[in-house]
Amino acid sequence: MLGRFTLNTKILEILEFAKIKQALKRYLVSALGQAQLEQLVPLTDSQKIQQQIDQTKDGADILRLKGPIPIPELASIAPHLHRLAIGAVLNGKELAEVGRVLRAANEVTRFFVDFADEEVTLRQVDQIQAQLVTLPKLTKRLRISVEGDGHITDDASTKLRGIRDGIQQLQGDIRAKMTAYTRGNNAKYLSEPIVTIRNDRYVLPVKQEYRGHFGGVVHDQSASGLTLFIEPQSVLSLNNRLRQRQVQEQQEIQRILAELSAAIAPYQGEIKQNATILGQLDFINAKARYAKALKATEPLLNLDNHVALRQARHPLIDADKVVANDIFLGEDYHAMIITGPNTGGKTITLKTMGLLQLMAQAGLFIPAREESQVGVFDNIFADIGDEQSIEQNLSTFSSHMSNIVTILKQVDQNSLVLLDEVGAGTDPQEGAALAIAILDQLGATDSYVMATTHYPELKAYGYNRPQTINASMEFDVKTLQPTYRLLIGVPGRSNAFDIATRLGLADQIVAQAKQLINADDQDLNNMISDLEAQRKAAEKARSQAQTLLAKATTLHQDLAAASQEFVTARQEQMNKAKDKANQIVSRAQTESDKIIRQLRQLQLNQKNGVKEHQLIAAKTNLANLKQEKALAKNKVLQHEKRRQALKVGDDVLVTTYGQQGVLLEQLDKNHWEVQLGILKMKVATRDLEKTAPKAQPKPRRQFATVHTGNHVSPTLDLRGERYEEALADVDRYIDAALLAGYAQVTIVHGKGTGALRQGITDYLKTNRQVKKFKFAPANAGGNGATVVTLK
Repeated sequence: MLGRFTLNTKILEILEFAKIKQALKRYLVSALGQAQLEQLVPLTDSQKIQQQIDQTKDGADILRLKGPIPIPELASIAPHLHRLAIGAVLNGKELAEVGRVLRAANEVTRFFVDFADEEVTLRQVDQIQAQLVTLPKLTKRLRISVEGDGHITDDASTKLRGIRDGIQQLQGDIRAKMTAYTRGNNAKYLSEPIVTIRNDRYVLPVKQEYRGHFGGVVHDQSASGLTLFIEPQSVLSLNNRLRQRQVQEQQEIQRILAELSAAIAPYQGEIKQNATILGQLDFINAKARYAKALKATEPLLNLDNHVALRQARHPLIDADKVVANDIFLGEDYHAMIITGPNTGGKTITLKTMGLLQLMAQAGLFIPAREESQVGVFDNIFADIGDEQSIEQNLSTFSSHMSNIVTILKQVDQNSLVLLDEVGAGTDPQEGAALAIAILDQLGATDSYVMATTHYPELKAYGYNRPQTINASMEFDVKTLQPTYRLLIGVPGRSNAFDIATRLGLADQIVAQAKQLINADDQDLNNMISDLEAQRKAAEKARSQAQTLLAKATTLHQDLAAASQEFVTARQEQMNKAKDKANQIVSRAQTESDKIIRQLRQLQLNQKNGVKEHQLIAAKTNLANLKQEKALAKNKVLQHEKRRQALKVGDDVLVTTYGQQGVLLEQLDKNHWEVQLGILKMKVATRDLEKTAPKAQPKPRRQFATVHTGNHVSPTLDLRGERYEEALADVDRYIDAALLAGYAQVTIVHGKGTGALRQGITDYLKTNRQVKKFKFAPANAGGNGATVVTLK
């Protein structure tokens, strides 16, 4: 059973809950959604309240991520389904409205299929939507047969299309004949040269005196009787045939309506369920859109009735004017006594507390900051404003007392009581005493109370009663205006003397007035002034502390991020350095293996060759070059690096060509100009090895041929190289081959696309040192290699 307030009518009127519902109504588009709104009341069952809040939360998440659930304007189809249940045939408009419900069910289902890709978990709405039943065949048939306004389309049946085609043809023939009468000599017999319709027949407006000119039938006449609407004899048969066709059209339409009604009848339950669910989704949409407009947040239910409204705003006050306040009740204290000047915001604070509690218990979001908590009260009572009854001839005081008596009879430990100006309307001394007694009685029931008062006797009430706290509405003495801020823990003090002084009342008059007031009241006002000063100082210190804490937190986060970034970057650099070092050592080890193989071959070929244990020792030493740690601080390596540094005039070995040369000039960071015999070449630094100076070599024959393995290879392999680099390598290689004394060399360029082969061919044609060239034999690479004969 749905839990509801027992006195909901009274409290809803006092706190204007109906205006909240009216604001929600603007966001509804369906009749069933409006029906759900009419049933909206605050609940007392915490599970049902949470269920409603969950639905609002789902609607807000969907609205934020994908926009509102696509619910179109839907009329109530309950009467249509009732008529269908008793065997009636639905008309075109009724069928169109049923079809709109079916199409909406399909569209909403597709919407939720797409929404499933979003990274958010729904609490309730997906389960509600899953109850929708899609009827694709029936939906398509209704869409094809009936337009939105209920008109039956030509596609509803082949026969209907044929009838309407015949009607259009007849109408065209009739209009052609009738239009002929509006031109030429016949036009003078007409009041106006037009063709019109009377009694579903095409007629002409003929002047009274020429009524017999066209023959035929008179269907109507003008008010003056001067014009007769005549169907000419020449079109009578055509009009008769047209009328017959129109009757056939209506008969076919009725048949189609009956057929469509019969098709819908078996699915009445599913269609009714769809309409209900769409109405519920429409209502959830409205709650979500209203929450967005209010900038409202999800209220958190506290089953211990600890209310913590953070920066709460009254939802019916303009957002640009309303002042937000923190309101706490239930955890540290069960009663709050608010004092302050008239028009200072006391009553609005009470109404804000009560109305937000009603909204939350109705499953709505509340205009407050996130993480705000609300209770679950079995009843909310209020005595707010002047409810004087003229009919009962009750005074203001009597009216309030009558209301309070009713409240005291029903209140319990799970009730929230809101009292505005408790005890007002009578002698101040007696009224204050009554107010204290009423508050004590409410305290005895352990209910939750917020009360406002003017009585100074209640300013110290919170200090003398358990679970009770004082509060006040702030007043700015400088501007003589209320700030509407709620100050919890500080009772309001009288500002009469300060206001009088600022308005120009003589100082001696104010001083004399101060002497006339009770000493206890003066002490109380002084105490309140001290409390206000302490509160402002504490707020200032807190604000400064929060600012410093925010800066310190930001600095700490920045330092932590920078530290982590440094550690990560350092590790990455170390890893890269290790990888690079390992690659260098691996290459060196590969070269060493090659040398060792050559040495071993020498050992096998020569009688007094290199000893095997020497070879093993050499290979072990070379393998030990591979280090796991950085070598940057190794002094031996640093000394060796400095010793190997290149400078102008050094003797070097060009490793790519196996030729000795002399450094002439450093062209840039990565290249040197090297003298190789009679040639000057630009060589990369990485291809140079410093060698010890050697004596001037003896003259050798001009065409001596070099055969040692350290010199230029008779074959140049360009496969895998880029086009420009390959041509540059060919140019350098031809020069080196000439220096080495080769008569013939082979350039391996591969087949590929043929671009590199053609480029090399073009180059060889222009080189004066090339005697001739041709492709290699088929068993030696064919056109994937070129054999070059040098001059």
